[in-house]
Amino acid sequence: MKTISRLITTLALSAAVVAPAFAAPVSYGVEANHTFPRFSYTHLGFTTQQSRFDKTTGTVVYDKEGRTGSVNITIETNSVSTGSTLFNQHIQAEDFLDTAKYPTVTFKSTKVNFDGEKPVSIEGDLTMKGITKRVTLTVTRFLAAPHPIQKKDTIGADAYTIVKRTDFNMGKYAPAVRR
Repeated sequence: MKTISRLITTLALSAAVVAPAFAAPVSYGVEANHTFPRFSYTHLGFTTQQSRFDKTTGTVVYDKEGRTGSVNITIETNSVSTGSTLFNQHIQAEDFLDTAKYPTVTFKSTKVNFDGEKPVSIEGDLTMKGITKRVTLTVTRFLAAPHPIQKKDTIGADAYTIVKRTDFNMGKYAPAVRR
């Protein structure tokens, strides 16, 4: 059986309200200190490597009553954090993220699917290294509530998708380095 190389991308969002609480839909700005998209892969079959990106911006629109929304996220690729300066440089090189040529990864939703008042999946376009692919993020956690400290409406979510890194011209060492 052919082994397929994959990259797991997890997107964790925390957003503070930037529009009046009574308005629907409501726009939220991504809270950079609480949003760290992550990815993982098996390293030659020995271990699962987990890394993250430290700089993310974007907006999330949530309409609880209308059961609609949108997500627009930009990740700075040179903010990759593997836990090793040497490995950060390796991941930023041309064979993988090629951060000199492609400084961002973007996700732009095309549809948010709801179960009641909560989003359960987000369909959209993921662009890495100039290549755009349609993906679906599965939402595993979502909360819309007043922030207990800041006292303003806030939303937070955890979502993930699985992509083939080879689809984004990042096939070095495949299939030895895979999901």
